[in-house]
Amino acid sequence: MSWNPALDPNCPLGDGVDAIDTLIIPRARDLGGFEVRRALPAPRRQMVGPFIFFDQMGPAEMLPTQGLDVRPHPHIGLATISYLYRGRMHHRDSLGTDGWIEPGDVNLMVAGRGITHSERTDDETQTLPMPFFGIQTWIALPEDQEERAPEFHHADAGELPLLEAEGKELRLILGSAYGETAPVPVPSEMFYADAVLQAGAQLPLPDNHEDRGVYVAEGSVELGGESHGAGEMMVFRPGDRLALTAGPAGARLVLLGGATLNGPRHIWWNFVSSSKERIDEAKEAWRQADWQSGPFHLPPGDDAEFIPLPGREPAFKKGG
Repeated sequence: MSWNPALDPNCPLGDGVDAIDTLIIPRARDLGGFEVRRALPAPRRQMVGPFIFFDQMGPAEMLPTQGLDVRPHPHIGLATISYLYRGRMHHRDSLGTDGWIEPGDVNLMVAGRGITHSERTDDETQTLPMPFFGIQTWIALPEDQEERAPEFHHADAGELPLLEAEGKELRLILGSAYGETAPVPVPSEMFYADAVLQAGAQLPLPDNHEDRGVYVAEGSVELGGESHGAGEMMVFRPGDRLALTAGPAGARLVLLGGATLNGPRHIWWNFVSSSKERIDEAKEAWRQADWQSGPFHLPPGDDAEFIPLPGREPAFKKGG
């Protein structure tokens, strides 16, 4: 598919641009040789559109006996997206989904009223270190969908709209942008894209969404005479027409955003909700560990262990 989004003559590129509303420098955490950088939620910004959680996983090399090993754990009130640049990850959930997440594929898990899943790199055929690099995000659900039935949707990389022109390549992961719509159904209006830019290539941002952000996964971009490198997230003012220019080594970007929700959300551990009481219910249900008659069930084929409810319960944070 060819693509040539016109750079509008009025699209600002020069030193006068001051379109960044919030600049986020993620918090880094070392999980034993495996680094995670968390950009959302941030002190000054809980969400970008409906995106309430944003983690960069890696880059790292997974050793055959020391890979990713996230035991079954619960979610409510959100949808998760796992998107890999390199490596692979084994996903199992309480719906019975059992499959491998591969680079460029889309995997959207809608928790709704409750789901349990595990994430592992437990390929018994792996004998060499495996490069691993990806992004995991959460979408907060609209209030009227927080108690919907859980679902899992998958789309291969080849099913996604791929837009190419003038030194840039963009794969639309979810939602709608640049006149295209990705195949996986989404709970609210949004866009989510993986863009690779050659040195000096210019990428206009979609201007038909209320909230827009860009995360620099690799390389750097320039805007308004300022350079922004890997590990930075920029959130822009609504309505501004602007374009980013890739730095001398090119850039790989995550574009995200969409319509804002009706208000901030409570977040505790793996739970998101507009209701603090609903999170209290989910905490108690997971603490009870009644996998037969309770609201949570362990994934078939991965039900020998689970992550217990954290014993130390931090205060609720409802930010804006």
